[in-house]
Amino acid sequence: MLKWAKVSKVLRKSSVSLIAIMLILGTGQVGAGAQGVTKEFRMVTLGDSITVGYEPGMEDLKTNPYGYVERLEEQALLHGRTKVNNYGIAGLKTSGLNQFADAIRKGEKISSEAIQPELPDPRVEDITDQMKQIQTEVAAADVIAITIGGNDVSELLVTGNSLTNEQLSEKVQELLTRYSEQVTSSVNHLHSLNKDALFVIADQYQPLPKVGNEALYNKLMEATSLFTETVDRVATQLNEQGVKVKVAHVAKEFVGGEGTMTHMISDRDFHPNQYGYEAIAEVFSKVIWGNYVKLQVPDAEEPMNIIVSGKLLTTPNKPVLKKNQNYIAIQDIVDAISAKSVWNNNAKSTVITYGDQAVEIKMGAKTALVNGQTIQVTTPAFLQKVGKESKTYVPLALVAEGLGFDVQYQSKLKTVFINP
Repeated sequence: MLKWAKVSKVLRKSSVSLIAIMLILGTGQVGAGAQGVTKEFRMVTLGDSITVGYEPGMEDLKTNPYGYVERLEEQALLHGRTKVNNYGIAGLKTSGLNQFADAIRKGEKISSEAIQPELPDPRVEDITDQMKQIQTEVAAADVIAITIGGNDVSELLVTGNSLTNEQLSEKVQELLTRYSEQVTSSVNHLHSLNKDALFVIADQYQPLPKVGNEALYNKLMEATSLFTETVDRVATQLNEQGVKVKVAHVAKEFVGGEGTMTHMISDRDFHPNQYGYEAIAEVFSKVIWGNYVKLQVPDAEEPMNIIVSGKLLTTPNKPVLKKNQNYIAIQDIVDAISAKSVWNNNAKSTVITYGDQAVEIKMGAKTALVNGQTIQVTTPAFLQKVGKESKTYVPLALVAEGLGFDVQYQSKLKTVFINP
């Protein structure tokens, strides 16, 4: 395995070359959800360090980044149950994606070197140990999102900035021809496993601010435009062959904001910052669902957000966090999921039902009855003073999951999503 210091160095070296050369891959009220829908939406994401969610200073790619993929998962959770599998590989080129996609098609383990020589991502072997699983996930995916191409231009490190317009145009055409061939082949490999999936492929944003070098900036913007035309053409050709493909037009979102949406100014690194990753996620979300909902993170002193079937739960009874578990007033969760509750006077407990599912909770008890099975409870139900009243608070996840709902907590957003 490579040390992360080497990974960071390689990624930064690539970014410097791209600074001097050309484009880089780009890669309230909550909207209505999918009430009553139980089918799980499945997404697989493939690509390079943009897919990974890399930012300068990320010492370990095995930590949890917060890139466009994580934000896409949040958007998907607004529409229903969601499962996202991210197999982005830092340093990946289009040729490497093609090798990786072919290995997925075959369901065979492949070495890092066989995918692409000298890949800097230390997780590659861990990823390729899962090829059978990845094959299954691709075969079941509703959407396969791809961001790829930026690393292909690193060969221009020495000559890029000195090329004439004609020379640059010839080189860009060469690179775009290679891109078209490799991406088309990659998509066909994956499509052979899944004829119904929607492929969403990003074009590339240009990270160099105009103020840095206006002449070069203008050249790069021309190259960016050509790249977008190429991606659109690839999508059109694949659609004509029966493959469902859409393009996430990321590049235009970065125009004029290159210095504020990437790390170029502060770290001389082409990767998006948080503003950039959100912009990419918004483009993908609009392509997939037709809209993007900007989700707000509660202030530090405020309780978490609770979103049920795509709708933000608003209540004067603030949720409570105890022993890393979220508790909510019992009537709030009952009303939010359209369940029913009945007080059992003999057992001195509340029985909550949703369809044929039932959860019985007794005040102060360290166990609960979930569909007839006794479950240990870390913190029992308790009374919480709200104004002049005392409200019964119950463990949110226990009740929701016990009634058959899917519960996903997104720590970056400080938000829990509950879907039927």
